[in-house]
Amino acid sequence: MNIAVVAETAPAKTLIPVIEKLNDNIVALTHSEGADTLLRPYSSEVISIGHGRRNTTTKRSDLTIGKLVLQDTLRTYRALKGQNVNMLLSCGNAGDVRKGISAAKRLNIPKLHIEQDLYNPIEMIAYADLITVPNNHAKKILKKMYGIHNTVNIKGYPQAEYVDRVPIIEKEDIYNHYGVNDFYILFLGGDTRASDIPEIIKQVQKLDKTILIVPYRFEARSISQFVTRKGVYVIDGYVDLISLMNASQGVIYCAGMGVTIEVGALSVPAVKLLGFHTEHASNDLAQSIDINVITAYDIPYAVEHMKEPHGTRLIKNGAKASIKVAELTRDMDMFDTTPGGRKSMKRIWDQRKKYR
Repeated sequence: MNIAVVAETAPAKTLIPVIEKLNDNIVALTHSEGADTLLRPYSSEVISIGHGRRNTTTKRSDLTIGKLVLQDTLRTYRALKGQNVNMLLSCGNAGDVRKGISAAKRLNIPKLHIEQDLYNPIEMIAYADLITVPNNHAKKILKKMYGIHNTVNIKGYPQAEYVDRVPIIEKEDIYNHYGVNDFYILFLGGDTRASDIPEIIKQVQKLDKTILIVPYRFEARSISQFVTRKGVYVIDGYVDLISLMNASQGVIYCAGMGVTIEVGALSVPAVKLLGFHTEHASNDLAQSIDINVITAYDIPYAVEHMKEPHGTRLIKNGAKASIKVAELTRDMDMFDTTPGGRKSMKRIWDQRKKYR
C-alpha cells in the first residue's frame, strides 16, 4: 500500500513512530524544511507542497493567502494522484493538513487524521474518515464542540515515544556549538502573536541568564530587533530542538502540544506561556504533568521556580498509541468512518475565527 503522510515539523515527530510500524511505501508531503529532514529517512520520496506561511509583522491579505493555498492544494492533488496513493495519514492543525485532506477528498482517498489540539483543529478534519484522539475527554470535546463522532481513543501521544528514543546530541557538543553551557531557551511557536513578542522578550531579559531564542514560525530579524541586552541570542534556521532543550537549564515556550510533549518526555524544567489559544489541550496536558501555564508578566518569577515535569507516563502511553494508529491503517472500517462534513467544518471555522 502507498501511504502519503502530511505534516509540519512537530507533527512529523508524531508520525515517525507510526511509520516505523508499517510495512508500506511512504510518500511524505510537506512545506516544512524541518519535516523534510525528519521524514526523508522513512520515505521513498519527499514532495514539496509549497511553502509554510511564516509569521511576520506584515499581515497578508485574505486574497493573497487564499491564492497561495489554492496553488498549494493543486500541487498536493497532483502529488497524490501521481503517486497512486491509497491512504492519507495526517497530523497537526496547519495549512499542510488542510491541503492534504482537501486533495485526498477530491481523489476519494481514505483519510486518517491524528488530532491533538482539540480546541483549535484545522477545519478540514471535518472530512477525515477517521480521527484519533489521545483520551476520552478529547472524544467528548470533538463531539460537543464540532459534532464529530468518527473518533478513536488511542490513549496517548505517539510523539512521546519518538522523543524517548530519538538520538540526542551530547550536551558537551551543544555547548561547544553555541559557545555557552548554562542557558535557557525561549521558544516562540505557533501559539505566539507577533504583537506579544516585544513584551515576552522584555520580561525574559529581566532574567540574569543566557537566553537562546528559537523563533520557529517567525523570521529571525523580526525578533532580534527587540533584543536590547547581551546574553540574549536569536537562532536563525533549523535547529535540533530536542537536543537543544535537553542541554538547557530550562525552557520558556509559547507553543502547543508538540513542545509540551517534548519537554514532558525529556523531563526538562519548563514554563508554558499562555498564548492566544487561551483554551487549549496543550494547556491541560502541561498542567497535568506539572508545567505551569503563565502570562508573559509572570516570566521572571515563574522561571526561578520552574520544576521538572512528570513525563514517564507520557512515554509509556505514547508507545502504545503509535501501535494503535498503525493498526488503524488496516482496520479503519471497523469504526464509524462517517465524516462530520460541512456542518462540522463550519463549527470549527467559527471557533478558529476567535484566534485570528
